[in-house]
Amino acid sequence: MTKSELVSAIAEKGGYTKKDAEKALSAVVDTISETLAKGEKVSIVGFGTFEVRDRAAKESINPATKQPVHCPAKKVPAFKAGKALKEAVDKK
Repeated sequence: MTKSELVSAIAEKGGYTKKDAEKALSAVVDTISETLAKGEKVSIVGFGTFEVRDRAAKESINPATKQPVHCPAKKVPAFKAGKALKEAVDKK
C-alpha cells in the first residue's frame, strides 16, 4: 500500500476528505519521527512500539573489491508489533 492509497483508505473509513486525511497522516508521521529523533519511544497500545536502537560499529567487506570497510556505529529506528497486530495478521 502506498501513501496515497493509505490516505484514501483513512478518508473512506473515517469519513474525512482526502486533504484532511493527508494532514492527519502527515502529523502522525512527523510526530513519531520527531519523538524518535529525541531518542524517546512511541507506544501505540494494540499496534506496537517505535523505538531507537544502537547499532554497533563493525568491519564489513565490500563484495565488489573484497576490501574491508569500516561501518561506524549509528542509531536506527525499530518497530516491535503489539499483540493485537500480531493476532490480526495471523488470522488472515
